[in-house]
Amino acid sequence: MFEIRMGVPEMESLWKDLSSKADRNELRGADKALFKKLTKTLGLLSHNPKYPGLQTHDIDPLSKRYGFKVWQSYLENRKPAAGRIYWAYGPDRKEITILGIEPHPEDRKRNAYSRIKLSDVPDAS
Repeated sequence: MFEIRMGVPEMESLWKDLSSKADRNELRGADKALFKKLTKTLGLLSHNPKYPGLQTHDIDPLSKRYGFKVWQSYLENRKPAAGRIYWAYGPDRKEITILGIEPHPEDRKRNAYSRIKLSDVPDAS
């Protein structure tokens, strides 16, 4: 199993906001749907990052830009601009850091991944 960490500062802030709203039973609309999809995806990632339903694959343009291997997994599917989750292994062994959530870019277009900005990997424990 992998421990899931959040990238800093964007993903950590998003996760804290969603989690605190969920704890207070204040999630509504899009936040509620995102939290549900995200918790399911994080559970699957923590057990098996290569789970077939996640359709995990590395994203070479982002890996080159950030200097480490960046992976993309499905957050949802079969919808226009379906959400994707971007992540990396680390910073420690058996850890995965969530770096971003974005709609699926039109990757057949030139420079489709250039607009994606990822959070930083937190310091090792």
